[in-house]
Amino acid sequence: MGNTPSKSGSGDEPVKTTLFQREQSGITYRIPALIYLRHCHTFLAFAEKRTSPADHDAKILVMRRGTLKEDGSIQWSSSQELSSASLPSHRTMNPCPVYEKNTKTLFLFFICIWGNTTEMKQIYTGKCKARLCFVSSGDDGQTWSQTTDLTESVIGETIQKWATFAVGPGHGVQLENGRLIIPAYAYYVPYRCCSFPIPFTVYPRALSIYSEDFGQTWRIGKMLRKKSCECEMAEIIDHEGRSHLYCNARNTGRHRCVALSENSGVYFDKPHMAPELVEQPNGCQGSVIGFPAPEFVPNDDAESKACGTSLLSPDSQTWLLFMHPTSKSSRRDMGVYLNRSPLHSSGWDRPRIIHAGPSGYSDLAYNGDKDQFSCLMECGVESELEQIAFVSFSLNDVMQTGSKRDKKMR
Repeated sequence: MGNTPSKSGSGDEPVKTTLFQREQSGITYRIPALIYLRHCHTFLAFAEKRTSPADHDAKILVMRRGTLKEDGSIQWSSSQELSSASLPSHRTMNPCPVYEKNTKTLFLFFICIWGNTTEMKQIYTGKCKARLCFVSSGDDGQTWSQTTDLTESVIGETIQKWATFAVGPGHGVQLENGRLIIPAYAYYVPYRCCSFPIPFTVYPRALSIYSEDFGQTWRIGKMLRKKSCECEMAEIIDHEGRSHLYCNARNTGRHRCVALSENSGVYFDKPHMAPELVEQPNGCQGSVIGFPAPEFVPNDDAESKACGTSLLSPDSQTWLLFMHPTSKSSRRDMGVYLNRSPLHSSGWDRPRIIHAGPSGYSDLAYNGDKDQFSCLMECGVESELEQIAFVSFSLNDVMQTGSKRDKKMR
């Protein structure tokens, strides 16, 4: 696995660095997660290592460490298998990191699935074979603890109503009030007959897993009252300093499902479709991140202003970025959407394409020191399963619009 940047498919796409690449033996890397540790100028990139592209062939989580140098370059370590992030006879999936600033503890959440039990089998039988787990690190990912299994203490009897569940995948978030948020979803079983779920009544609903005591104990929030699957969450601070937790979830209704929580993830109000955020017929995971609204944005052209709201959004101190394949029909053309007015459902600009071609799952990170964004994304020339690549770009890159990008979107 090289650290050398690969040439992008178009002159206006950012340079990609391949971190995980499919091997001739069939080993495939999927499900990226990314976190930037600001205090030590370090990126941690996670993925699943699988013996084939299939979900039931996932085996173990892998990680690469990227050290940000003064000249802006990143020095990447070799790939490391996270052997402690496992349970016997289970496969490890869905990396979801979050950093707790008060105790300086890095948590890596994931799920462990019994053997090669598929998601569909769990949904059909109503018998959940997933476990909610995490490992932690007090030295910024240099070493990791043994796995803690939270299934009984956090989910408890509720799991009898779940066919299966998962976290993220992608990053968690720490709110300004200190609460830790892990995005999650569960396949809810509303009715059973002879212990089996009634067909076509089981579907996923997003929720949060949260901690109010710096990660010592965890709880589950209430599920969204609408079909919603893999999700990520971001905190929005409005102009009066109030916190809103935004959830952006995978869906199969041609558009993303979004919702807001006014109580830090305990409950999400009025989930609805976001008409400006397209979703493929079978859906795809996407990534969202919040960042401080800039006081001044250079080179903000009239067209960019016209397709958003005002330059500085009056309702929020936070802007959002959302990353997802932009094709309506297939997993292609990874794009980044900007929302300058995130408390309004129609605040999204048109997407900036950062990879024209097959694209899949992704995860965003923000470097506040340099006002720069980075992401991990599944991408390739013939298939999105070819590699997981790292890309960095600025807010100005996202805000630029032009005829080249418009042609790509048609």
